Amino acid sequence: MLASKDDGAVRIVNDGEEQEAGCDSEDAASKIPWKKQAMLDLKLSTHRNVYTGALLFNICSFILPALYSTLSKLWVADFDSSMVVTTDSYTYIGVVAEVLNEGLPRASYLVIGDNASRSFRERLQLTHTLILFQSVLGLIMSIAFLGGASTFAKGFVPKEVRAASSTYVRIAAFSAFSSAVEYAVNTSTRALDRPDAPLIISSTKFAVNIILDLVIISKFHVSGVTPTVNMQAAIQLACNLASAFAGLAYFIYATSWRTKSEARRDPSDVSLKPSFLALKTLFKPGFIFFWESAIRNALYLWLAHGIVTMGSDYATAWGVFSTIRWGLTMVPVQALEATTLTFIGHSWGHFCNLLPPNATRRQANWRQIWTIVRWAIYSVLIAVSIEVPLCLLMSFLGARPFAQYLSGSEEVARIASHMWRTIDWCYILYAVSTQLAAVLMATRPKWYLFQSLVSNLVYVLPWAIVCQVTNLNPEDAWTYHSLVFGGSLVFTFFDVLIFDWFWARRLTNRKNREST
Repeated sequence: MLASKDDGAVRIVNDGEEQEAGCDSEDAASKIPWKKQAMLDLKLSTHRNVYTGALLFNICSFILPALYSTLSKLWVADFDSSMVVTTDSYTYIGVVAEVLNEGLPRASYLVIGDNASRSFRERLQLTHTLILFQSVLGLIMSIAFLGGASTFAKGFVPKEVRAASSTYVRIAAFSAFSSAVEYAVNTSTRALDRPDAPLIISSTKFAVNIILDLVIISKFHVSGVTPTVNMQAAIQLACNLASAFAGLAYFIYATSWRTKSEARRDPSDVSLKPSFLALKTLFKPGFIFFWESAIRNALYLWLAHGIVTMGSDYATAWGVFSTIRWGLTMVPVQALEATTLTFIGHSWGHFCNLLPPNATRRQANWRQIWTIVRWAIYSVLIAVSIEVPLCLLMSFLGARPFAQYLSGSEEVARIASHMWRTIDWCYILYAVSTQLAAVLMATRPKWYLFQSLVSNLVYVLPWAIVCQVTNLNPEDAWTYHSLVFGGSLVFTFFDVLIFDWFWARRLTNRKNREST
């Protein structure tokens, strides 16, 4: 999986082919018009090492878990609509786990994605180190959740169903472990141009989940079984663990154990065992992503706690809105982001590899800037073409019936559809800013941290404080919450644009000194 270039486009060739200079010649790249280069980059393909092929793999990987998340809420609503809000505990545990999952794993695109200066075995050792380290952290976090289940329920489950939710939280606690393994495998394998591994994980999870849910908790469950929300949690946890390890086993077999695997063909003698040196390489950018995620998710959980105190209907409506907005409708944005990060990581690695060994600065011309960021531009155009009609369709036709279908409550559907109409247009800007922020994430982690700090500390934090000190009630709470959640997306859009501009200007500035 090494880069080849004969047309100015970064493309990753089939297994076993040698690396030719991916972006090794600034002069060669400048001879190709950008329109022709875009047509070459966007040529339809099913190969996982091409932009369109990787995007297809990523869409399939993201859509299956999102579909299951939607169906599971529907099934819970069918046998006990009051417990739908309890299933959000899984989400909130995932938000806490996300702080760890977005630390070192997000460094994958910058470090493991560098296929220009690192051999495949070096990248594979980094991957093994990442997966082992994240698995240990996830297990520790799960044990902590298990011990503090009652306290967690007090903070994130409405009091109306809190007493019946403690067991659910205890079961869901180990989702932190399964998500840590899954996220580490997903990000690192995508950086290795192996989006088939995440697809194996999501396919296994979806298939087993659907079969067990149909048999045990759906409308069509076998006779003699009384479905409960705790059964749903246990099934989901078991399937998450099984799929994570199935994907890990497939990845290890495909890259290391198979007779014709790349690790066996790689001429270098780098060990594939996890190492402290590899962890140290990942730690520097990973620590930056960890703090960015910790600040962002801490503010979100603070706001989520306030939403929970507004009562069961309001909290359920927010959970339903989040399931719709961050479920099936967010799949294109997530898939595009993962693809963008992968290919920008490759392009950045090739650009840096062109620098002389004794270079004291990174300097680029505008053609080289385009070579790096073009993947984000493609993703922005695709995202907007999907999000605009989707926003209009759901706002006028789909949000309320979909919300009622998921919640089983007319009142919850009314609140959720109001939430959708007031802020969903902001998610168009979110779709754009997510792709543009990938430029910073895959090249300069510090810049990504700075733009996130500006957004969260300058905008989100003041509004979060207002929401806490104001005496809110369910009738007027959304006025404030919409300004926080929707307004932050608008603010972040302009924030990212400004930081991307300064990132590009700094690279083209002759006085620019290399920074890590």
